[in-house]
Amino acid sequence: MAVGVFDLFSVGIGPSSSHTVGPMRAAAVFAGELKDAGVLGSVASLRVDLYGSLAATGRGHGTMTATLLGLEGYHPELILPEEVEERLATIAETGVLNLAGASGEGVELPYAVEDMILHPLTVLPRHTNGMKFAVSDAGGNVLREATFFSVGGGFIVREGEEDAAREELEESKKELPLPFRTAAELLGRCSSKGLGISDIMFINERVSRSEEEIREGLLHIWSVMEACVETSLKREGVLPGGLRVRRRSPDWLERLLKEDKDRNDPKYWQEWVNLIALAVNEENASGGRVVTAPTNGAAGIIPAVLYYALNYAPGMDKASQADKDDVVVKFLLTAGAVGVLYKEQASISGAEVGCQGEVGSASSMAAAGLAEVMGGTPGQVENAAEIAMEHNLGLTCDPIGGLVQIPCIERNAIAAAKAINAAKMALWGDGTHRVSLDEVIVTMRETGKDMSSKYKETAMGGLAVNVVEC
Repeated sequence: MAVGVFDLFSVGIGPSSSHTVGPMRAAAVFAGELKDAGVLGSVASLRVDLYGSLAATGRGHGTMTATLLGLEGYHPELILPEEVEERLATIAETGVLNLAGASGEGVELPYAVEDMILHPLTVLPRHTNGMKFAVSDAGGNVLREATFFSVGGGFIVREGEEDAAREELEESKKELPLPFRTAAELLGRCSSKGLGISDIMFINERVSRSEEEIREGLLHIWSVMEACVETSLKREGVLPGGLRVRRRSPDWLERLLKEDKDRNDPKYWQEWVNLIALAVNEENASGGRVVTAPTNGAAGIIPAVLYYALNYAPGMDKASQADKDDVVVKFLLTAGAVGVLYKEQASISGAEVGCQGEVGSASSMAAAGLAEVMGGTPGQVENAAEIAMEHNLGLTCDPIGGLVQIPCIERNAIAAAKAINAAKMALWGDGTHRVSLDEVIVTMRETGKDMSSKYKETAMGGLAVNVVEC
């Protein structure tokens, strides 16, 4: 199907959409196919090979454990945090994997993280995030095998089906009443119909969902974002992984509540925005429940900017709950429309184009959403998105220890502030500007191609090698 808002905003677990959510999803698909094909009962052995970035930074990103959960049949959008902890503890203790067992009778195999085969220096032709699954019977005969690529944002592509998937995508776009691939096309739709960007996205979403389902779905996405913050603010101590990174958001909340008792002093807006972004990404770094927006590594930006919109945008102090719900829906639809542009023309995968594709695209999406709900014209909204990405161009992905912690957590807070400033700058203009959003997106894509692979989620360059881990 054509990429929609619920593809870009999906519920999953941390710490990475491309290295955790995608691999879990691919493994779950493979496990489901074994059951559907009727070969599950004949499986005697399992082999999993991880390639490129998945192998290089998989331990820090939770790739191996997420893959185990997927092989048991768990899906990232459905599994609960307590199920994650319970199943991983059982597998670690017993060394036994219950293949495809999440939805009923599975096959128990002696298999654990240590049994996965890593190929960090081997990159498969389609994408650096490659993974292969194969199962054999007692005689060593291969019963079924498949290769998947995790291409960013939790999206997966199966090897050999790229052309078919592309054709299906193009066909599904024909069903959309107002399709667009570029910002120029999107603005053209707005101009010809006299509609805003969120309106265009809403009309297209109605092809697959009712108006009520769209609204309820987006409000659910926001509720998960809010719950993520609330959960994170109750946790203290250090993040897992060995870097001993201390959780800061609970202490920051305590100080903010002392200084901004009523939570409405405008001089503290940036502190609250910082807090939301940090809280989300601390929860993500600990493997908690988050919303890919459009990736896990950038999950804190859109919630932080949407928090700003609901609490500091003009008139929101007198807004009813229904009015605030309208803001959430309009914000996420607009952000989703801009996210479609990045998926169509470039990439949101840090392993493919660096962090400019994750944090940069999220900042751009958030800036567009804020400009729209603050009354911006389509031209001003497009300008806001362009400004935000223009000043994230070249951003590398070089996490220390392969963990989504440094510089990722702070980077979300910085990018959220950039998004807010980009929206404000655009709203002080008339929508006309020298550099278009399409030009910036193409530049991001080309910059990603030129970028050394060591700066694309491999932990082989930048801060990852210049900072002592312990």
